[in-house]
Amino acid sequence: MTAITSTAYSRDLGDELRRLREKFTTLTGAAFAEELGWDPSKVSNIEKGKARASEIDLVQYLMTCGRDSNYFEAFRDRYRYAFDPYVLLVPDNIRTLAMAEAKATKITTYDAHTVPGLIQTPQYARALFIDGGRVAPADIDKGVQLRMERQAVLRRHNRPECLFYVHELALQLKVGDDQLMEEQYLRMLFHTHILRIVPMSAGSAPLRQSSRMLFSFEKHTPVAYSENGLGQVFAHDGGAIRDSREFFTWLETQALDEGQSRSLLASYVSGLRKDLDEPRPELA
Repeated sequence: MTAITSTAYSRDLGDELRRLREKFTTLTGAAFAEELGWDPSKVSNIEKGKARASEIDLVQYLMTCGRDSNYFEAFRDRYRYAFDPYVLLVPDNIRTLAMAEAKATKITTYDAHTVPGLIQTPQYARALFIDGGRVAPADIDKGVQLRMERQAVLRRHNRPECLFYVHELALQLKVGDDQLMEEQYLRMLFHTHILRIVPMSAGSAPLRQSSRMLFSFEKHTPVAYSENGLGQVFAHDGGAIRDSREFFTWLETQALDEGQSRSLLASYVSGLRKDLDEPRPELA
C-alpha cells in the first residue's frame, strides 16, 4: 500500500468499500482489520481514499465482504485510475461529483448554456434531461431526484461557500415553456447573493470558455471539474488548479455584481410576464 495524495475519485471508491464492509459484514473497521491481519490505520486510509490499496489488498478486502471474482475484477478496473491526476468518468457518474460537492468548503462554477445544477428547479432539470435525449424516459424521474438531492448541500448550516457564474446566454436559451423559465429565473433571484451573471456585452471571450467547477476542501487538494456529453473530468494536477483559479479571477472582471445581476434577472422575469399579459392576435 503506497500513501499518496487522495483524489475525488479515490475518496468515492474508498467510501464505496466502506459501505460494502458495513452492508455485508457486522465488523467495525478495527475488527475488519483484525480479520484481515492488517493495522487498523490501513483499513481507515483505504476507506477514506487516502492510500492506494494493492491488488492483493483489494482481493482480501472484497472477498472478506463476500464479493466474488467478477465483482473484484469490475472494481479493480475502476480502482486502477483512482489516484490519477486526471480522471475521466462516464457522464452519468453522479456519486463522485456529489461527494465532491458534499465535502467541499468552497464551490465556484461557470456555465455558458444552462443554469448550474445546484440551483435548478425540478421542472428545469426535467426539461434538460428530456431535451438532451441521452437519458431513458424511465430514468428521468431518478435523474431529477438525484439532482434535487444534491442541492441539500446549500441548506446545511455548514454549507460550502458558493459562487455561481452564469452567462446571460443561459437565460436566453429557452428550456420548456415560459412558466418554467419564469420559475427558474425566480429561483435564481432567490440566490443572487451567490450568483453573478456574465452579460452578453462581455463579448465572445466568455462564450468560448467551457463550463467548469472548482472545489476547495479543508484537508484535501482542490479539484477542477468539467464535463460534456462524452464524460466527466476530475483534475487534481497543480497546473489545472492554477489555470482554473486564474480563469475565475478573470471571469470576475467580466461579470455583473450582485445588484446588477439581480436587476438583469428581474428584467427577464418582467419580459416574460409582459409577453404573457399581451393579448394574442386572433387567428385568421
